[in-house]
Amino acid sequence: MLSMGTLFLGPVSPQAQETEFENQEWLCSCQVFDVARPKQCWGIAAVLALCAAAWSCARGLLLERDQPFRVPPGWAHAGRVDPGHPVQLTFALRQRGTARLARLVQAVSDPQSPQYGQYLSLEQVRDLVQPSPATLMTVLKWLQGHGVEDCRSVTTLDFLECQLSASMAERLLPGAEFHRYVQGQRSLVRSPLPYTVPAELAEHLDFVGGMYRFPTERKTVSRAGARKDPQLARASFHLGVTPAVLRQRYNMTGGDVGLLPNNSQACAQFLEQYFHQADLAEFMQLFGSGFAHRTQVDRVVGHQGHGKAGLEASLDVEYIMSTGANVSTWVFSNAGRHESQEPFLAWLLLLSNMSALPWVHSVSYGDDEDSLSYAYMERVNTEFMKAAARGLTILFASGDEGAGCRRVHSGNHTFRPSFPASSPYVTTVGGTSFKNPFLVTEEVTDYISGGGFSNVFPMPKYQAAAVGRFLRSASKLPPSSYYNSSGRAYPDLAALSDNYWVVTNRIPLPWVSGTSASTPVVAGMVALINDRRLQRGLAPLGFLNPALYQLQKQGHGDAFYDVIQGCHLSCLDGTVQGQGFCATPAWDPVTGWGTPNFPRLLRALGPR
Repeated sequence: MLSMGTLFLGPVSPQAQETEFENQEWLCSCQVFDVARPKQCWGIAAVLALCAAAWSCARGLLLERDQPFRVPPGWAHAGRVDPGHPVQLTFALRQRGTARLARLVQAVSDPQSPQYGQYLSLEQVRDLVQPSPATLMTVLKWLQGHGVEDCRSVTTLDFLECQLSASMAERLLPGAEFHRYVQGQRSLVRSPLPYTVPAELAEHLDFVGGMYRFPTERKTVSRAGARKDPQLARASFHLGVTPAVLRQRYNMTGGDVGLLPNNSQACAQFLEQYFHQADLAEFMQLFGSGFAHRTQVDRVVGHQGHGKAGLEASLDVEYIMSTGANVSTWVFSNAGRHESQEPFLAWLLLLSNMSALPWVHSVSYGDDEDSLSYAYMERVNTEFMKAAARGLTILFASGDEGAGCRRVHSGNHTFRPSFPASSPYVTTVGGTSFKNPFLVTEEVTDYISGGGFSNVFPMPKYQAAAVGRFLRSASKLPPSSYYNSSGRAYPDLAALSDNYWVVTNRIPLPWVSGTSASTPVVAGMVALINDRRLQRGLAPLGFLNPALYQLQKQGHGDAFYDVIQGCHLSCLDGTVQGQGFCATPAWDPVTGWGTPNFPRLLRALGPR
């Protein structure tokens, strides 16, 4: 049986290296069919253009035909890599049992289910989803036949991470052509041309990682210059959000801290974003005097660089450890060990390969749905289902572009949902601001708070009633052509996302904003509720959404401060004029259910 570790696939006979193709008359005219939608094919002009670039397009199928190749601003093309240049590719093997997995997640995540809290181990998840023997053997034979000898699997057996040369990868994936792209000191290797796989491989692979996608830049910014005098920070910290302000607003007391050694929380960092332990210690010295806290991260998984601290990384760590005070904290540092590695995908592989993980994960990362292939998003969504089956709570920032805007040159603009915020198996956190920025008062929407409706994932049953009420009762909605009202709606809840104090590189910085601030704040509160549940011998909360959407019906509507004022931004055109959705009573696609009233949320979700 395949196990985690290096797989030396070894030599094979010349006969095994021959790739057989059967029943391929339909490919004679070089038509390339979309695997996800077999009845669709490209137009003749597009196909001929592809064939000119990909010498063997007639011998394969495109796995990710709908994946656009976009070089983000700031990246420059630096030419094709040498044939012997090493690349690292991630093969997502087709899983079994995903329908059963979805039913199981519903059962263990619904408080009304008799199976609530009966989570699976990683090994049990493996037994449920691991690829069939036919898939494993077909993929391994294919790799062997091209001389690929250095591959690593994960515990669940549904990913293979392989090291090979660029020329070998181009022979393995006809059509691909590896080029280098640079941004300052950073370098990535990607293929600007689509790849194909042999027809008989198409049913065994979801996608190949390390080909197209660039890591997404995170946009948290400080709106002020650095203040290097700590005494100044102490004197004026009330002019911005600090742990004390958060605890006052959300009714957290000095006693609301973690107590158990077996409880933990985590945040994930990408794009060479690093935190410094010294920054965390100084932050707690300045702002943590009102509650018991830790000044050290207990575990870093991955590479923790020694360069300058990143503002994002500092924000994540300092605030998850402020609301989730005294809870053991991990940091997943996924800078990308290799030029061709996708950092977010590397984090997902870690989740599939570690038996012991923190119960709560805060992630401030996302991309536009329309910049990703359907196959990629579907598979990532399944990875979140695997995490939910294990009892993990994964929270994602909703993004900082409001409803977003996809500009169409020859038609109407539309809103632009973000992924993974739009996944139905994560809890998505939006953002708010104080109505009076200098007083701890009621909250209004932060106009940047991401939210809307997925164009990929249908609306899950757990939110159908709440979203239906919003769509029926909202006094003013954007034109229906701008959004998919039957899609997964987000965010699920919110917290303050504006005007934070952060210590980075030993300097206190004010006015840091973004939903990457609100997300670790909520994550820390979830970790505290888990702490209380674990003290009573109860299971952790796990996938949170089925429980969240039942609270109002169960008489726990006071678990949230309902945000009913403000709208978020969207397309700046003549129709919607920059306005997306607006906050309303109960759930809305700007702030979800609202912001936490911690003691009431603890009473609703904690031990009874």
